[in-house]
Amino acid sequence: MEPMATKRCYYEVLGVVRTSSAKEISDSYRKLALKYHPDRNPGDEEAVARFKECAEAFEILNDREKRARYDRYGHAGVDAQHGAGHFGDINDIFEAFGDIFGDSAFGDVFGRSGRRGRARRGADVHCRVTLDLLEAARGVTKIIEFDRHEACEECSGSGCQRGSKPEPCAYCGGRGQVLQSSGVFRIQTTCPSCQGAGVMIKNPCRECRGAGFRAGRVKREVRIPAGVDSDTRLRLEGEGEPSPQGGPRGDCYCVIQVREHSLFQREGQHLILRVPITYAQAALGAEIEVPTLDGREELTIPPGTQPAEVFKLRGRGMPDPSRHRGVGDLLVQVHLEVPKKLTERQEELLRELADEEQTNVSAHRKTFMERLREYFVSDEADRQEN
Repeated sequence: MEPMATKRCYYEVLGVVRTSSAKEISDSYRKLALKYHPDRNPGDEEAVARFKECAEAFEILNDREKRARYDRYGHAGVDAQHGAGHFGDINDIFEAFGDIFGDSAFGDVFGRSGRRGRARRGADVHCRVTLDLLEAARGVTKIIEFDRHEACEECSGSGCQRGSKPEPCAYCGGRGQVLQSSGVFRIQTTCPSCQGAGVMIKNPCRECRGAGFRAGRVKREVRIPAGVDSDTRLRLEGEGEPSPQGGPRGDCYCVIQVREHSLFQREGQHLILRVPITYAQAALGAEIEVPTLDGREELTIPPGTQPAEVFKLRGRGMPDPSRHRGVGDLLVQVHLEVPKKLTERQEELLRELADEEQTNVSAHRKTFMERLREYFVSDEADRQEN
């Protein structure tokens, strides 16, 4: 099957409508995943493509925030953060969604790895990285720390005391799987005795108590691309938990959080800046200086500018991490700043303007000092008359 040039609507892919409940979406995905499963369609590349397409649609529609973003912006609202078709292979899909099918219906019928007899990969781990807006705009290298398990040094990961080794499980004969009959079907499930390991530990290691692993904390350097937004996930392949059955390690997912900026408000690739201007600047026009992520820049305010009017500085926003859509814009929204206090000259000029415009304004309110001055002048005049 040739790659699809245009993505189909995720609701169409799963055969549901936009008002469908989470359960209806999950049930539909379950049926389609079983229908297009590679083990039921050996050698059928079209079925594999449909299987991946359904998984991608389910990942978005099964998450409330991602679904809301998709409903509002379509594919553009989710591709930049979560990657289009980002599942590397079939195993990624099993690891992400296998649990919703149950052990007998999906995971163990086909194997969580997608192939019978293949060892499961380790579990994924997660960590968070907080960036300021400038770091998110330019990209940055960060040192991250996260917890995961490492092989026990005492037993070298075997889980056994020195001088001993694991023995084959007597229940499953070392296969890690057992066959059960259910009507006309024969279902392969995980061995309940060894939990799929295929071996039993008679003399467990005293340090790790037979687990073969001990908890530890590791540091890694991660390069964060320019333009990331909050909740973007970066995948560090093979940096997750080890596999209990000797398979590949899981992955570490680094979740990005971008702090709010004191001046700029972010909306996707665009930045919004609210700038106060005076009535004179709005009416007569002005050249003002505004901040950008790259420094100060001159902005022309034309005569007759209205409150809340927006001016666009192209290419002064946030870059697109995928580099497909360039750089966003800085949207400068002006608002009139009305002074709370006026000098005598300012008030005089404004009253002259009001008279010119024949505008009804409030009468002049005398200040305390003006009233005090008038009191003393009046009192002095009364004494002179008497």
